[in-house]
Amino acid sequence: MFLPFFLELKAAGIPVSLREYLTLVEALDDGMVLYDVEGFYFLARSALVKDERFIDRFDRVFSQYFRGLEAVAGEGADPRALPEEWLRRLAEKHLTDEEKKLVESLGGFDKLMETLRERLEEQKARHQGGSKWIGTAGTSPFGAYAYGPEGVRIGQNESRHRRAVKVWDRREFRNLDDSVELGTRNIKVALKRLRRWVREGARDELDLAGTIRSTAEHGWLDVKTRPERRNAVKLLMFFDIGGSMDDHIRVVEELFSAARAEFRHMEYFYFHNCLYEGVWRDNRRRREEKVPTFDLIRTYGSDYRVIFVGDAAMSPYEIAMAGGSVEHWNEEAGSVWLGRMLAHFPKVAWLNPSPERHWQYTQSTQMLRQIFSDRMYPMTLAGLEAATRELSR
Repeated sequence: MFLPFFLELKAAGIPVSLREYLTLVEALDDGMVLYDVEGFYFLARSALVKDERFIDRFDRVFSQYFRGLEAVAGEGADPRALPEEWLRRLAEKHLTDEEKKLVESLGGFDKLMETLRERLEEQKARHQGGSKWIGTAGTSPFGAYAYGPEGVRIGQNESRHRRAVKVWDRREFRNLDDSVELGTRNIKVALKRLRRWVREGARDELDLAGTIRSTAEHGWLDVKTRPERRNAVKLLMFFDIGGSMDDHIRVVEELFSAARAEFRHMEYFYFHNCLYEGVWRDNRRRREEKVPTFDLIRTYGSDYRVIFVGDAAMSPYEIAMAGGSVEHWNEEAGSVWLGRMLAHFPKVAWLNPSPERHWQYTQSTQMLRQIFSDRMYPMTLAGLEAATRELSR
């Protein structure tokens, strides 16, 4: 089955020999790699590529020829025990689709906040199963383990329906892992469009061609060195760590790991749902060590390429209104801060890990697409390639 792959490599101009191909087949027969796409990639590259100048070309052929194989060879589901919290919870509201349609919104962000203030003043005891008071397992817009088209989540461990306008719980998020390797190879291939090679800095790399030429001219060994070749593109990345991003952690970590490997000049920050007056570098200290967004605009030049990564799924109030943030009271709307970033950084793209066919059903996604002038791309290889083409203009 690998003979067509061998012929594709030769057609791409990679100098592979029959002996190298037989070495690869022999290694596979000896069981050096079993059902591991990533392991086979490194084995094939070691056996067939003898000059690093052809690695990029090999990556392109490998990605094209074995497209889709990783999806077939993915890991199986990991069965887990039922959480203890399920057993301790006294009650939780579950509604059918027909029952959910009967539950109405209070009528907007301002009305929601005003009603919450009234409930806090009036309520004297615990409530469960109702539709008005702050409580649990009902259809009230205030409380936990209930259902409402929009509301304020209070005292709940994690999101269930992802419809909360505000969250009154202190939540903790972990940092992205930049050591993830599985699945990053194809992302690296796509990111290679976004680079500009330069030679700068200390002369710490052997110039083999120059050494051979100078030695032949002078008759003695004349070692020549040159600055190491580096990617000169500067990249600024912003990662959404909101609860709805839990479904996409794996692919975002793969992107993060690949970007850290490809770009020497890369800075990254985290935000929650939408960009506001502050971002942070460490999710464990996001309340103590915030970086003002204005400082980013003043610090990083307009030559930086900027990539936002998030599912763009949030309450429309978080984008359009002051005070709309789900976790704090923002003095200015998220759209204002995004506008400032877009005005300073002309080369910007938004990568969305949620399926593109779902975007049209989320109002916040449509709003962000409009703010970004349709520069929102899916987190697929085709989407990454389109985004890097946009950023390379």
